[in-house]
Amino acid sequence: MTPAVPVHAVAAPGTPARFADLLPLHELRAASLAEVDAAAALQHRVDRKYLIPASSAAQLVKDLAGTHHVLDIRGRRTTEYRSTYFDTSHLAAWRAHNQGRRRRWKVRTRLYAEDRLCRMEVKTKDGRGATVKHAHTVDADAYARLERGTEAAAFVEAVLYGSGIDVTAADLAPAGEVCYHRAALADLQAGTRLTLDGRLACHRDGRTAELDPGYVLVETKGTARPAPADRCLLGLGARPVSISKYIVGLALLVEGLPDNNVRHLARTRFRTGPPTETSDARTERNTPA
Repeated sequence: MTPAVPVHAVAAPGTPARFADLLPLHELRAASLAEVDAAAALQHRVDRKYLIPASSAAQLVKDLAGTHHVLDIRGRRTTEYRSTYFDTSHLAAWRAHNQGRRRRWKVRTRLYAEDRLCRMEVKTKDGRGATVKHAHTVDADAYARLERGTEAAAFVEAVLYGSGIDVTAADLAPAGEVCYHRAALADLQAGTRLTLDGRLACHRDGRTAELDPGYVLVETKGTARPAPADRCLLGLGARPVSISKYIVGLALLVEGLPDNNVRHLARTRFRTGPPTETSDARTERNTPA
């Protein structure tokens, strides 16, 4: 089966510094990755998502400065993420999410570009509708690859089998790449966190769907009870939306997929077109010296 996207497909336009300029992250206290993971790893969680103007995202950061820390890695407060999603030839994972099935799942490799860290991740839903994320560290060179007979393939198959999903690694191929820049905030005492994503784009078969650069996707990650960040967002006039980067991206880039409840949002906040940067240029830009 021919992969739907090439290894190391193009990235979203912009740089982490440009995205960071939209947010007053300097006003927050710094926290290390170890501190954030210890207090708010939240592999089993309830996610709430909000698509808001960048000005509202900046105000949110100011409102949370008294209770939240920002993830700081060697002085850097944003990170470029690249995620290649794997799906069947008939896009079974996409369709399961679009149809709201109880046994929904996603398989992806995620690369933290500046740090050259890579993980294979499988996301499933538990019986109460909460997201459960399983992760397995892999070499950065394995990004966008899922090869039979590897530890990563065995990991994926074990998680899917344990969740009652009849899909093997041999059934999966790259289906799309999502790239964005992220700032991560955490309330270390309450054990909750949120992320802010900008410069977001999805790539497939030489085409790109990009989020309006004046908008930020905020995800709060906590328990069934809304966190203070959710209350701040409500105060800013934001309301939760049902949106998935992968679902929206493929809805815009694959002809013939059925309508879904994010189509209007996708059409009004995203634009489609050819990629704006070559993979070689992106790789050179992000490879540490």
